Amino acid sequence: MYDIVIIGGGAAGLSAAIYAARGGMKTLVMEKMACGGQVLKTNEIDNYPGFAENPSGEAVAKSIEEHAKKFDVTFVSENVKSIENAEYDIKVIYTRRNKYMTKSIIFATGATPKLLGAEGEDTFTGAGVSYCATCDGAFFKDKDVCVIGGGNTAMEDALYLAGFCGRVYLLNRSQRFRASASLLDNVKRNGKIQILTDTVVQSFNGTQMLENVEINNTRTDEKNILRVSGAIVAIGITPSSALAGQCGVELCPNGFIKTDMYMATNVKGIFAAGDVRVSPLRQVITAAADGAVAATSAINYINELGIKSI
Repeated sequence: MYDIVIIGGGAAGLSAAIYAARGGMKTLVMEKMACGGQVLKTNEIDNYPGFAENPSGEAVAKSIEEHAKKFDVTFVSENVKSIENAEYDIKVIYTRRNKYMTKSIIFATGATPKLLGAEGEDTFTGAGVSYCATCDGAFFKDKDVCVIGGGNTAMEDALYLAGFCGRVYLLNRSQRFRASASLLDNVKRNGKIQILTDTVVQSFNGTQMLENVEINNTRTDEKNILRVSGAIVAIGITPSSALAGQCGVELCPNGFIKTDMYMATNVKGIFAAGDVRVSPLRQVITAAADGAVAATSAINYINELGIKSI
């Protein structure tokens, strides 16, 4: 029997583990792969307080993991297959090998960016190709960049980058945009942003870092080279929320977990933190803050529940 089981070992999950263990809770962290989450794929981080020397995402993740392991937290490398009795005081989690009982669950399962699928994307991810303008935009200060996508996120990213980058190219595969009219108008009015419609990326190219992007016009079949130092792929992210949905947790139309300000879901004893939940910002710092709030809320819930751990 555990007080709190945290599913996911990224920044949100590890932060929740620290707060849960410090709050005297018998805590289990379940991570099917390596702890750290999406931050492991980040080449450099320059906006997390206390890390002024631009450490790698891997270094930050390792530091948070080591901090969590200072406390009496159990870590297992297992994939959750199902959860039963989610609506009851004692919930049962099944993996392929084991069964775990817990009073509360924190979903910190994260989200993954949708990939473009162009040649060289994997090669230059973290070396010029990014999926988060807020995270990595500062690395491209005064340099030319491109943003790929036609939704609100792509528009917001283009406007954000135009504040400190050189020229910003906005690439959309058709002449129709999914973004709101007001955002699109703001982009069109910005003199630093050039919109290229009917345009798809063929390949990301360079040596050690991204140097250019080969693009193709889908109407004319004309090919061109954009010399850019950065490329932001903004075509959406997919939350890892299927398991939560199976427990009766309410999701938004895009599949993210709905929570209140205490990170509580509509199912008693189930909380969510980090990229998997509905949030206006998805960063390491917000994930860590979510984890702290979720764990504190779970502690309060358990104290009110009054069931002793075995």
